[in-house]
Amino acid sequence: GVVWPQNSSEQRYLSQEERIKGFEVIAKASEGTGMATVFGVQADDTEGMLGYAKVAESLNPDGMIAIPPTTANSLGEIRDYYRALCEVTDKPIFVQTSGGPDIELTIDFLVDLATELPQCGYIKEEYGRVHERMLALQNHQPEPIRSIFGATLGRGWLYEMRIGTDGVMTGGAMYADVYAKLWDFYQSGDEASLSDCYSKLLLIQNLDNLIPGVRLWVLQKRGVFKTTKSRRGEYSFSPMQIAEIEYRFNALKPYLIT
Repeated sequence: GVVWPQNSSEQRYLSQEERIKGFEVIAKASEGTGMATVFGVQADDTEGMLGYAKVAESLNPDGMIAIPPTTANSLGEIRDYYRALCEVTDKPIFVQTSGGPDIELTIDFLVDLATELPQCGYIKEEYGRVHERMLALQNHQPEPIRSIFGATLGRGWLYEMRIGTDGVMTGGAMYADVYAKLWDFYQSGDEASLSDCYSKLLLIQNLDNLIPGVRLWVLQKRGVFKTTKSRRGEYSFSPMQIAEIEYRFNALKPYLIT
């Protein structure tokens, strides 16, 4: 499936018009594919979120995801934000536990929220001691907590699969086919392929902090974008950097669709 836009999509650099245009393009491209579509409708406050949510609802996605509002000062205000979203749609809503204000969405809060608003029983968990929180949330599955997803580019996903989470929802569009392969290997019990594929993915992900812009380079390499331009900054690559990226990218090729 496709989830867009969240922080890895550089959504904070997009205008309202660009985000809405993105909704429309993705909705049209997804028609008839069988691919689940989830639109990110977060904003700094409830009013802004509702503007995005109403447009998203008109396009009939499979679900929505919302980072808590950055202007919230309490869990009560965050609860009201999700209550308002549930008045716009009856579709599943993924609650992202990071990226909002400096307020912890405690396990008790998430369970209580999902009890009051069953649509909000889908959690994208990436706060604090993530795996401890995932295990704590599992104590409340299948109701009211319905699904628990990891993030952080899938760097912890192998362990997260083993402890029973339901998937990964992260900024990895450039490796989407690799994530799908990992899940298939896990489901089929192919431990050797799972270990090798995961190792090759981590090999190139480890470059992210050494060579800024690697993920953009991969998107261009795979024909998704024509350039590596980004509003986050300017990225350029020396011949030595390109050689290192290609060395690690080539290791992933057995697990790429194209």
